[in-house]
Order: sequence, then C-alpha cells, then structure tokens
Amino acid sequence: MFQRFLVTAVGSQAEGHEMHGARGGGQEETSVPILEYLREPNRYGDGVPKESSPFINSTDIDKGIVYEGKNLALFEEEMDRNPMVSSLLNRLANYTNLTQGVREHEEAENNEEPKKKEVKMISGIYHCHPRKQNTLEHSTVQAPQMGTFIGVYLPCLQNILGVILFLRLTWIVGAAGIFGSFWIVFMCCTCTLLTAISMSAIATNGVVPAGGSYYMISRSLGPEFGGAVGLCFYLGTTFAGAMYILGTIEILLTYIVPSAAIFKTEDPSQEKQAMLNNMRVYGTCTIALMATVVFVGVKYVNKLALVFLACVILSIFSIYAGVIKSGFSPPDFPLCLLGNRTLAWKDFDKCAKVITEGNQTVVSQLWQLFCNGPFLNATCNEYFTLNNVTKIQGIPGIASTVIFENIWSNYEPQGEMLEKKGLPSIPASEGEVNVGLPYVFSDIATYFTMLVGIYFPSVTGIMAGSNRSGDLKDAQKSIPTGTLLAIITTSFIYLSCIILFGACIEGVLLRDKFGESVNGNLVIGILAWPSPWVIVIGSFFSTCGAGLQSLTGAPRLMQAIARDGIVPFLQVFGHGKANGEPTWALLLTAGICEIGILIASLDSVAPILSMFFLMCYMFVNLACALQTLLRTPNWRPRFKYYHWTLSFLGMSLCLALMFICSWYYALVAMLIAGCIYKYIEYRGAEKEWGDGIRGLSLNAARYALLRLEDGPTHTKNWRPQLLILLNLDPEQNVKHPRLLSLTTQLKAGKGLTIVGSVLEGTFLERHSEVQNAEQNIKALMGVEKTKGFCHVVVSSNRRDGVSHLIQSSGLGGMKHNTVLVAWPELWRQSDGPGGWKGFVDMVRETTAAHQALLVTKNTDRFPTNQERFSGGTIDVWWIVHDGGLLMLLPFLLSQHKVWRKCKMRIFTVAQIDDNSIQMKKDLQLFLYQLRLDAEVEVVEMLDNDISAFTYERTLVMEQRSQMLKQMQLSRIEKEREAQLIHDRNAAAHASGSDRLTVPPERVHMTWTKEKIIAEKNKSKETVSPEGVRDVFNMKPEWGNLNQSNVRRMHTAVRLNEVVVNKSQDARLVLLNMPGPPKNKQGDENYMEFLEVLTEGLNRVLMVRGGGSEVITIYS
Repeated sequence: MFQRFLVTAVGSQAEGHEMHGARGGGQEETSVPILEYLREPNRYGDGVPKESSPFINSTDIDKGIVYEGKNLALFEEEMDRNPMVSSLLNRLANYTNLTQGVREHEEAENNEEPKKKEVKMISGIYHCHPRKQNTLEHSTVQAPQMGTFIGVYLPCLQNILGVILFLRLTWIVGAAGIFGSFWIVFMCCTCTLLTAISMSAIATNGVVPAGGSYYMISRSLGPEFGGAVGLCFYLGTTFAGAMYILGTIEILLTYIVPSAAIFKTEDPSQEKQAMLNNMRVYGTCTIALMATVVFVGVKYVNKLALVFLACVILSIFSIYAGVIKSGFSPPDFPLCLLGNRTLAWKDFDKCAKVITEGNQTVVSQLWQLFCNGPFLNATCNEYFTLNNVTKIQGIPGIASTVIFENIWSNYEPQGEMLEKKGLPSIPASEGEVNVGLPYVFSDIATYFTMLVGIYFPSVTGIMAGSNRSGDLKDAQKSIPTGTLLAIITTSFIYLSCIILFGACIEGVLLRDKFGESVNGNLVIGILAWPSPWVIVIGSFFSTCGAGLQSLTGAPRLMQAIARDGIVPFLQVFGHGKANGEPTWALLLTAGICEIGILIASLDSVAPILSMFFLMCYMFVNLACALQTLLRTPNWRPRFKYYHWTLSFLGMSLCLALMFICSWYYALVAMLIAGCIYKYIEYRGAEKEWGDGIRGLSLNAARYALLRLEDGPTHTKNWRPQLLILLNLDPEQNVKHPRLLSLTTQLKAGKGLTIVGSVLEGTFLERHSEVQNAEQNIKALMGVEKTKGFCHVVVSSNRRDGVSHLIQSSGLGGMKHNTVLVAWPELWRQSDGPGGWKGFVDMVRETTAAHQALLVTKNTDRFPTNQERFSGGTIDVWWIVHDGGLLMLLPFLLSQHKVWRKCKMRIFTVAQIDDNSIQMKKDLQLFLYQLRLDAEVEVVEMLDNDISAFTYERTLVMEQRSQMLKQMQLSRIEKEREAQLIHDRNAAAHASGSDRLTVPPERVHMTWTKEKIIAEKNKSKETVSPEGVRDVFNMKPEWGNLNQSNVRRMHTAVRLNEVVVNKSQDARLVLLNMPGPPKNKQGDENYMEFLEVLTEGLNRVLMVRGGGSEVITIYS
C-alpha cells in the first residue's frame, strides 16, 4: 500500500490529523502530513518511514493532474505510480525538515500571533483537502536558517566545556601531573575526534531528520543495535543531567552560599556524609524545578542557551587573562603548611604558631587547634611541636618554576594528607592521631584509570550539533565542519589549560579538590581575572544550563525511540502534549535523573555516564566501518575525509576506554545493551531500515553459502532440512496447521525450514492471492513458532508446482534434504494432479532428487506445541535400512517438550530363517553405539498362507483399477461404477457378514474398522489350510488376480496386523514407507497398499530415506 503525503501546517497538528481523502474505488484512507511524517517517522502508518524516497509512490498527490501534450504520452498510464521529474523536484525543493519538540512548542505559541508568511505552493503539485484549503494557505512554516557557527559550533562548545573543566580539571592535573593529564585528555579527545569523523560521514550520507545521533545509529545498525545503543545514549544523557545538577549544587553550597547547608556537623569525619545529604536534598528540589521549567517553557530554555554559552566563553577568557596576569602580578592566595603538610585555612587567621602583640608573645588560633590550651606551656600535637609553619603562594604564576614540580603524578590513597615535596618534615612517632586537626585530606583514592572515567564526560558534547540537524540550513555541510572545529577548539583549550594550570598553580593546591587550603575558594577561580566570582558565577550558570539542556534533549530522544516502536513497553513514552512535548518521557527522565542525584557524588556519577557515551560512540564508529567495508550502493557520504581504519581505531579506543575507566561498569553497560538487544530480537523488530548489520548478514550468508558448495554434508552434521508442502483452501488458509507444529517439534529452530505451497493458475492473475497466502502462512508460522522461509508459487497445475518447489527451493548449499507432506486423505476421489497421481509422482521425484520423504497420516491428530504427553511411547518399525533416518527422527522429537516424556521403542521384523535372539542383541549393541536409549523387540513373522481377506482386498483394488482404465468416464460416473462393483463383490463373497450400505451418489472405498475385524475373524474361523489350498476352486474370481499384487497386499495386511497389535496405543508410529512400483500402471494400487499398511493406527509418520547415511556410530 502506498503512503500519502500532504503538506499541512505543522502548527495546526490537530487539524492535519483530521485530513482524509478518497482512494480508488471510494475507499477512504488517512492522509499523512509530509512534514510531520518525516519528523515523527513512526507516528503514522506501519511505523516504517520511507526514508529513501518519501515522495515517490505518493499517488494521491498527483491525482487530478491532466498531463497535456504528447511528449510524455508513452508514460501517462504510469503517472499515478511514477510522478513526473518536475513534480518530484518541486516537492523536494519545498521540503522542510523541522525538528521535533522545541520548534513545535514555539510554533504552537506563534500561531496565536498574526501570520506573516505563507506556504508557497505550486498549483496542482500538492493535493489538499477542500475543507483545509484556506487553513493551509495562511499557515506558517519556518524554514531552518541556522548556519555552522550558531547551529553546530557553539552548541558543541557549550556542551563540551562545562562542569569538569571548572570543578575537576585542576584536581586531575594535580593528581596525574601534567604528563598524565595530557595523556588522559589526548586519549579522550582522540576518541571523540575519530568518532566525529565517523559521525560526519554518516551525517552527510543523506538527509538526517531530527533525532540526530539516535537516528544515525539505528538506521545504520538496525533496530536491535539501534534500540540498545539508543537507550544507552538516552541513559548517558540522563545521567549527564544528574552530573550537571550535582555540579550546580556543589558550586552553590561550597563556593557561593556554604551557610545554606541543611545538614551540618561539627565532627570532621561526618562532614562528607553531611555534604552528600545536602546534595541529595538540594538536587531533588533542583531537578523538580528544572523539570517544571522544561514542561512549561521549553521555548525559554532554548533562548537562555545563548546566555549560558556566553557565561562559558566569558569564564574561559577570564582564565586565560588570569594566566597572563600571573606572569607579572600573581594573585595573593597564600597556603599554610605545617612541615610539608597542607593546612585547611578555615578556623585560623594567621599562618603562625605564635604572634607578637606589642612586646608580648601570644599563641595564635592555629596553636589552639593543635594544643590543649591557649598557653605556651600547653601540651601540643607531636608533629606540630617538631615542625615549623611555612607560608607559600598558592599561585606563584606562570613565570615561576612550579611547572617542573607538577610534571609527574602524585596519586594518593583515600584519607591521605596532602604533602608538598621538597619541604623539610620531621615525622612523629607511630600512633599519631590526626582526626580533628585542620589538615587537607584526599577524599577519594586517585589513580590513572579512575581519572579517565571522571574526565571523559567533559568531551561528550560532540553530538549536540547532529541533534539539531533539523534546525540547520545545510546539515550535510554544517555538522562535519562545526563538530570538528568544536573538537579542535575544545581540545586546544583543555590541553593548554593543563599546561597552564601546571605552570601557574602550586601542586598541593591543584590536589586540593574543594580549595580548603585557600579558605574554601574555587581553585580555578582564584587564578582567573578580574575576580574569582567571574568563574564561580559563570560555572554556576553553565552547569545549570547544561542540566536544563539534558532534561530537554533526553525526553525527546526517548520519545523518538518510543515512537519507533522497537521496544514495545516504552511506547507509552511516545505520547505527550498536543504540541509534541514528551510529557511522559520527561517524567521518566526526571525519575532516572533522581537516581544519579541520590548517588550524590559527582565523581561516582561521571564514570557511569562515561560508559553509556563510550558505548554509543563505539557503535557510531562500528556503523561507519561497516558501511565503508560493505560498500553498499547507497553509501555515498559528502564528507570524504574518512576511512574504515579510522573508524575501527575509534571503536577500539572506545572499547579500551570503557575498561580503562571501570571494567565492572563496562560489563554492566554491555550487559544492559545486550539484554535490550535480545529483548528487541525476541519480540521481533519488524523494521527494515536498510541498516549495515543486514548488509553484514547478507555478506556473511553469501560467504557461508559459497563455503557450503565445497562438498556434501558430512554424516555427523546431517540434520533434516525441511521443505513442508502445505495445502491451502480457497481462502488461502492452511488446511493442516499441525504440519507446522510437527516441524517446530522436529526442528526446534535449528537448520533450514522452507514452507511451500502451490496455487493453480497464472501469476499475473493470482499474484495478489500469492501475497495473501504468504501472509497467512507467515502468520501461522509465527503462531507455531516455526522459524524459516515461506515460498508460494503459481503453476498451471499442482503437480508441476510441487516439482518446481522440490527442484528449486533453497540456495546453493542451503537446500532442503527432506520433504514433509500430509497424506492425501481423499485420494480415491481424485486421480488428477492433486490426487493420488500427483502424490506418487512427488514420491518418485524426491527419490530421484536423493531427498528424504516424511508423510504424516491422520495429520490433524498430531499434537500442538502446547500439548504435553505425560507418558507413552514412540514406536519405530524398522523394516529396511534407509540410512538411519528412522532412528534420528524420534531422537530429535524427544528433545521437544511435547515428546520429552515419551519412551522410544524399536521393532524389527525377523523372517523364518533369521535368528531373532541374535538380531535383538545386535540391535541393542547398535543402539548403544549410536548413544540412543530405546527398548528393542524383534517380531517374528511366519510364512503364513494368504488369507481370504487379502484376496478380497486385492480383488476390489484390481477391479476398481481395471474399470477406471477401460472407461473414460466423468468423475461422478467413475465413483458410481466403482461403488456398484464394490457392492456386487461384497454381496457375493461376504455372506453372513455385515454389509456396508452406501448411497450410490457417494463413494466410501475405505474399509471400516468393524468390517476389517469381522472379515479377519471370519477368515480365521472359516478358512482352514486345506480350504486355502483349494481356494481357487471355491472362488473363481481369485484365480485371475495378479499374483504380485496379491503378495504385496499380503505383506501390507500382515504387517498391519503386527503393527496394530504392538503399537495401537503408541503416541506415534514411524515406519518405512515402501517405494512406488517401477511400472506406473500400478500407481493406484500403491496407494491402496499404503492405506492398508497404516489402517487402525492413530498417528503415523511414514519415512522414506534419501539414499545416504544420516547417523553414525563414530565421534
């Protein structure tokens, strides 16, 4: 079914949904607004947007257009499907790709104002509903006007430069040293640079609708990977919001208004816990406030972004200005050290033990912190007594030589005092108590990999530009240029800041995370010029703005995932307000963000979001590498500066960084993504996005098929690769659905399964019925959980169609080796291709093709997949050896839950000259070597004389066959004639027995169970061996019978007696299926033999081997 596209005002969304139009024959169909359809690709229709060419096949757009002139008369009959090039180009020229959410919100409010612009439409190109014509003519559609600088460069700059730069970069430099920090930043920036190159290639390979990074990943890697990575990207963005909010609260409570803390303590050991509780309370209030702001006025968040960006840029400039000023006038922020230990400058005013007031020496406030009294003779801390107090400048300036002291790392365990190397220090005796003393301690243990995890979130804003793809005037030009320039700029800022911080700031102050040694000031703030408050206020608004941006972007990402429909339980989050705002997704985002807030530690949250972002970047690189290596025809990026080796290097670096940051977080993130992937795969992601994974699968399948062509399948690897031949009713519904149930029980999802059927006629006349039949078969396969392929062919007659399926189904080495078909129950009523002739020809063709054949008798009695047998047996009647398929089938069935509790019994037949005891021992040894558990029984069949019942059945069979050969009658006449012969013979030869009365209009050639038993009993009672010897004198008609047919019928009757006697109560009976006669004149007799052989049995599976060994005793 073709899609319809109408140009409607995006702001008038409610009206656009009401539009409808008539399609051929007066049938109504919902019209899909073209702009909204592309912006929200799965809100309408089947959820699969036609991304490749959304304008073609839009038949209703061109309806009513009269093509004048004769230049295109040759194509005028196809104009309804294939539009004119001029029409297509006009539609492309007028196409506007608007972003979701923010622009919808703005336009919904702008609709209340006077409209200033009108939609420009070319007459006849767009088909509009008459009732909406006036509305459309006055609608406003704002075309995206953002360029590279405003639309990509600045948003990336704002997202990359943020909380880590202001709150943690100096601490990272102090712990890792200039060299280690440089290496950390270089690795992370290289990772993002390589990812940006891959992203640029994907982004320039066609139009990227709003949805940005998620759209690129999902459409490149398919719904399974797309859903998994999309949700990881969503979780990363959400936890980034939590990190920004925690940074906002940390700046507020540590550097702006420390007195606003709710939880306070005098115990230094409880200060950290009190601070975490304050973060939780203030963070929860902040996230509630921010979520309300986002819910009420996204428009204002978008406009305030420029203000927040200005704060970031101003802060960066103030840092560089402070560095320059420190070269000739360093700021005065002294540090107080006791020995080589750094003191927290908060409860004393002067860095001295004693001070002189007039001519009197008195103790200082610092003395009172280390001694038990304000007297010179008081008892003091031993280390305080042994060491002197020193005051040094915290920021000696860029002209100093402090850079040489900060080159190498200074990693410290948790609770270690910050010490300055090079200063004299006399250690105190062991057992020194430092609790409650004003030292600066490291709050967490520092090591290289941990610092990588904390730093990486500072470079995760590279997709801010691609997320705004719908706002850009030329996304294919702006995204690569703006993103790469932003990464180069921010990488330069970070790398230069590392060197400048190490060259200007004292090492112990760099390691002082919260600035306790400088009276609680922000370390990077005291370096800035003209005032520390520039950095404090700038960083506060920067982190606050970044948090708002995360709470704005993450819900829209979740909404896009939900509307794609690949994760069913998330579909509720695709709904929102009338203007497109994702209300439910916003609530979910706030809830997940609250989890990060409750963690309360910025250093603990940062590695979590690093995992999710790294996984996202890894799959962006994988997508680019796959597309490049597969060389798909549609892979034509405008961005040419990429290579698959760069993408592979970026992917490897992302994976390495995941395990460098935190191996257990990496495993958890990969487990989450894996679970999402398997869930989407299990639920069946019925999306076709032209993804690279599908292309990879095709290449892998091609390679495997070529390998399979090398030789035949080894016996150890043989398994039944089934071709199931189904019969359909006139409505194209399956007649015997239990065949698919048996297939599932036999295959368990392994190997090849092809479900085929034949429709009689020509393909041109019945192609729609073929589609309907395939849909019905696939639906039944889904219900029965049959994993395989469906193939319905149209042929002039059923016999030829079945022959084509047997010959041509499969591809290369992936061809079927076994045919499964139901026994034709009404074979006597038809001798055409659909009756016994077609069946016998099919048996011959499978034999000629060296394929095994499985025929189910009483198919509708076979169990469904929901049934469970609590006991019983599967009986195998092994008459002749056909490659071991009879042994293999019950073993495969026993692996399924339906047959698991059934025991396997194997019967074989011994002739009069056979040693039945030795046969049983040999068979038990053979089964032991095959590793099969089964009971063994050898049935002895004596060479009995032929019974009268056998002659009776043979006579009826031959007379019917002879009559049908000599008389070319219609079907009804044949049935009547056959019935008359049957009645005459029954009257002549069954005196004293119950006669079966049948109306002459209908035929019942099959003997009833009662009649069979009566005839057998009669034969046993009345026919003696002497009488049998003279049987031809008693029954003149029997003397003319074909003795070959008599022997065959005798075998069928005797075997049937034995099988019914032993296996009448078995859950399933498997037996060898004899082959058809070489002389085709006896085909109808062959069907009668099989009918007699299987009479009186509940479920029968007749097995005919393919001529090769399928089971072996060797390992």
